[in-house]
Amino acid sequence: MTKVQKSSKTARGTVTCDNTTMHLLKANDFVAESIRKKMADKQILLINITSSAGSGKTTLLQETARRIGGQLNMKILVGDLETERDADRLREVGADALQIVTGGICHLEAQMVWQAMENMDLEGVDLLIVENVGNLVCPASFDLGEDYRVTLIATTEGDDKPKKYPRMFLTSELMLVSKSDLLPYLPFSVEAVVQDARDINPELEVIQVSSTNGENIDKWCRWLLDKVAEKKALANVPAS
Repeated sequence: MTKVQKSSKTARGTVTCDNTTMHLLKANDFVAESIRKKMADKQILLINITSSAGSGKTTLLQETARRIGGQLNMKILVGDLETERDADRLREVGADALQIVTGGICHLEAQMVWQAMENMDLEGVDLLIVENVGNLVCPASFDLGEDYRVTLIATTEGDDKPKKYPRMFLTSELMLVSKSDLLPYLPFSVEAVVQDARDINPELEVIQVSSTNGENIDKWCRWLLDKVAEKKALANVPAS
């Protein structure tokens, strides 16, 4: 039986997609820009919080909600592979939180955030925080339309992470050194982690925090409040 030779010619009017990853990120960026425009139109500050699993993101957000939840209209989207546990923890302290269950995907994508936003009342919201899936690798590649990316590095995970996972720190505006109350008991150098992170990103801001003893939580909250005010002020500047 003669084998039929397949044509190597591209059908007229078609485009061959040869890099799935590239096109996936292009699609993500398209949705991210739509989110960015929507947040600009509504004057909502969007913060994307990333970190390794167990670095203290949810506990930090609980403290954040306690301290500034009455000063502005804040909502939180929480990403995890399974369960609503983190969203439940945030609701317990009065935060308006919605869980995004990725079903095994190790990061949030812009289309997930867009779908979640469609299920939220965003009228009058000042601050929308996205707690990303716990991972220093995959989330670094996906723009969520955020104004700022904030990455936590916990004292319990070692001070060598920035140069092992450089893209995350390169694409962040603020690094929070979390669980600072444990510094006396751990071989963790704040100076070393800050130096490594700033070797990658010289403009990276750093705040050392503890959600347990409250160290610099007010400073972190002030950073958020200032960024909210800055965005609203810029939105109200008359066009020249």
